[in-house]
Amino acid sequence: MLALNFTQKLLKDMKATPVELDSADPLFSWHANILQLKRKYIIFVNDSSRLCLILDGIRTSQLDKLQEKFKTDLKQYLLFEGLRNSVVEQYFLEAGEISIGKTNDKSVLGTLNEMSLYCNNIEFHHNFDLSAWLNMKIYKPINYEKPIHVFKKIIKDRYS
Repeated sequence: MLALNFTQKLLKDMKATPVELDSADPLFSWHANILQLKRKYIIFVNDSSRLCLILDGIRTSQLDKLQEKFKTDLKQYLLFEGLRNSVVEQYFLEAGEISIGKTNDKSVLGTLNEMSLYCNNIEFHHNFDLSAWLNMKIYKPINYEKPIHVFKKIIKDRYS
């Protein structure tokens, strides 16, 4: 199961009804919130690696579009970061269907909020540029490593 844990603000904006997500694998669990810069974005942070993905073009109540765009953009971003297509496909095959829940990890929320603060007054040309920039920062919950390196290591160890 691909678990998307929304903040109350995002649940309300998407008019989503959460389900109870008790035991999701952290590799397939993402926390999400609204990121308000010059326009509205949605920021996703992976629970195990703190990998970040920024999406735009989602309006209020477009939950189906958000889910589809998340999967599509995450695949494209992982390929952009140099992961092999076969590894990315295996990740999504194992992940399965998306389930929407409430945020349940204060540490991940802290990282998500930290990333949101870094985004203030940042200029970028594409969402992948901002995501890549955030994924090259170091964060305490992952032993001061870079999220992209942690995610690549986890996914390569799992599927290679």
